[in-house]
Amino acid sequence: MARIILFNKPFQVLSQFTDDQGRGTLADYLKRPGFYPAGRLDYDSEGLLLLTDEGALKHRISHPKHKLRKRYWVQVEGAPDPGAIKKLLNGVALKDGPARALSAEHIPEPKVWHRHPPIRERQNQATHWISMEIDEGRNRQVRRMTAAVGLPTLRLIRAAIGPWELDLLKPGQWREDIVNLPKPKQRPGQSQRRR
Repeated sequence: MARIILFNKPFQVLSQFTDDQGRGTLADYLKRPGFYPAGRLDYDSEGLLLLTDEGALKHRISHPKHKLRKRYWVQVEGAPDPGAIKKLLNGVALKDGPARALSAEHIPEPKVWHRHPPIRERQNQATHWISMEIDEGRNRQVRRMTAAVGLPTLRLIRAAIGPWELDLLKPGQWREDIVNLPKPKQRPGQSQRRR
């Protein structure tokens, strides 16, 4: 069994425990020795960040080969018409290669906390929300994908990673769960050692 912490990372907090520039870090919210982030979430993004005390679980969550789905709520500038949504689903060209959303849809504004400071809004430009899932984790990938279809991201909240969901956690809050890890598979011809 492994322990996992589900943490709602606030805006402008680093996904690490130390910083030499005085920015907010995980140490400002979590006092749990032995837990380390399984992946990261950008400084200017909010939402679900997982931490664990088990190396195998950390690897399973964060390594790209496992293709763990991540769901984001994205507030964008402009209206996400069906053409833009279709482009996200079919794939867009980014500088580091093509990227495709596993799901993308225009959604009503989710019930989320007020951000401090608030997003910048232009009086003549409406904002809308998209729910989007990807199974990669390239640097600023969601932001680059929405920009590629003409919808700059104003606010980005990660709502889920695999089976773990943000639920009712408010920014800076966390909860701990237990995860049953599968036993390693025995290779053919490998015998168990006697104790």
